[in-house]
Amino acid sequence: MNQSIKNERQSKPMVVVAIVALMSFMGVLTETSMNVTFPALMREFHVSLSTVQWVTAGYLLMAALVMLTSAYMKRRFTNRQLFTAAAILFSVGDIICGAAFNFPILLIGRLIQSGCVGLCTPLMVNIILDVVPPQKLGTYIGLANLIILVAPAMGPTFGGAVVAFASWRMIFWLTLPLAIILLVMGAKQIKQYSPVENQYAFDWARFIILGLSLVSLIVGLNNLGSGNYIVFGGLILLSIVLTSMFVRLSKNATKALFSLAVFKEKSFLYSFLPYIMLQFANVGINFLLPNYVQGVFQASSLVGGLILLPGSLLNGFGQPIYGWMLDNFGGKLPLYLGDILFTGSLLGLALFGPQLGVWGVTIAYLIFAVGRSMAFGNSVAFGLKHINKDFQNDANALYNTGQQVTGAIGTTVLALLMGSVNRGDYTKAQNISAGSQLAFILLVFFGLIIFMLFYRLLNIKSNQKMS
Repeated sequence: MNQSIKNERQSKPMVVVAIVALMSFMGVLTETSMNVTFPALMREFHVSLSTVQWVTAGYLLMAALVMLTSAYMKRRFTNRQLFTAAAILFSVGDIICGAAFNFPILLIGRLIQSGCVGLCTPLMVNIILDVVPPQKLGTYIGLANLIILVAPAMGPTFGGAVVAFASWRMIFWLTLPLAIILLVMGAKQIKQYSPVENQYAFDWARFIILGLSLVSLIVGLNNLGSGNYIVFGGLILLSIVLTSMFVRLSKNATKALFSLAVFKEKSFLYSFLPYIMLQFANVGINFLLPNYVQGVFQASSLVGGLILLPGSLLNGFGQPIYGWMLDNFGGKLPLYLGDILFTGSLLGLALFGPQLGVWGVTIAYLIFAVGRSMAFGNSVAFGLKHINKDFQNDANALYNTGQQVTGAIGTTVLALLMGSVNRGDYTKAQNISAGSQLAFILLVFFGLIIFMLFYRLLNIKSNQKMS
C-alpha cells in the first residue's frame, strides 16, 4: 500500500491539481456571476434586495461550513470520493438552479452547489501537500490559485454577458457540461496519496455549535447594516456564547472535526491572522471601490466594474510568479514586499482618494491587488511549509473557513464605514468620500499589523534555524 502511494505521488501532480482547481473555478465563477443577476432575479421572483443577496451570502456561508469538515474528510474519505461528491453536488445544483420556478428552489440549488467549493478548495491544497515537495510548494499553490483567482475577474463579465444575451439560467446550463467532463476526468486521474483512516467518528455536536456561531455572526452583521441594532447585539452575543461552548468542548473532544491545538503552532497563528485580514480587505475593497468611483466621480456602473479588471487579472496570473519568489528567495521578499505594496496603495487612497480620479483609483487598486496577492497566497504556503505535518489538514481547514467568513465580514464592515458619514454641509459625494476614507484608514492599520505578524512569523523560523 505504502509503495503504491509513493508511486502515485510521483505521477503527474499538476494534472490532478488542475482538475480539482478547475472544479473550484467553476464554483467561484457561478458565485461571482450571480452578483450581476440580482436585478433580474428581483424582477422575476418578486423579492427584495435583502432577500436576493442570500443567493451569494448563503452560498458563502454554506461553503464555509463544509470547509470546517475538510480535515475530517481528508482522513476519512479518498480524494476521488471527495472530488466525485463535489462534482455531483455542483451538477445537481446546476440542474436545480437552471430549472428553478421560485426563489426558495433557486436558493436550495445554490446551497447544494456550495458543497463543490467547500470540498474542492481544501482538497486541492491537501493534494498539493501530499504530492509536492516542500521546496516547490509555493509554485504549485500559486499555479492552483491562478486557476481559482481568475474566476472572480471573469465572473461578473460572464454573468453580465449571459444575462444580456440570454437568461441568467444559462449560467447554470452552460457550466453543467463542463462539470460533467471534469467529473469523468477526475474519476480517471485522481488517486490516493495518503492512507485513509476509518476509525474517525465525526463530531456533530461541535460542528453544529460552531456552525450556529458562524451563522449568528454573519446574520448579526447583516442586521447591523440594516440598522437593527438590538438584533445585531443579540446575535453577536449568541455567537460569542456558542464559540465559548465550542472551545470548552474541544478541550476534551474524542471525535473528529479539527484540532484547536493547531493554534499553538506559531507558524500557523502568525500566517493565519495575516491571511484572514488580507481576505477581509480584498473582498471589502472589491465592493467599496466600484461604488466609490460611482459616488465620488459620477462614473458609470460599467466603469465601476472595469476599474477592478487590471488588478484582478494580475491577482490571478501573477500567482505562479509570487509562489516562485517564495520558493527561490524565501519568505521575506514576497511577504514584506506584498504587505508594503498593499499598505502603500491604501495609504494613497486614504490621503489622496478624491484627487486621484478614476484612473488614479484604478492604478491604486492594481498596486493593492499585486501586493495583496503576493502576501496572501504566500502566507499560506509559508505557513504550511513549516507547520507540523500532523496539523497540516487542520490548518488547511481553518485557512479556508477563515477566508470565507472574513470575506463576508469585510463587505459588511466596509459598507458600514462607507455610509457612516452624513454631514448636512457635505454633498453626497463628499459624504461617500469621507466614509470611504475611514475604511481606507482601517485597512492601513491592518497592513501595519500584518507587517508585525510577518516579522514574528519570519523571526520564528530564523530562531529555529539558529538553534
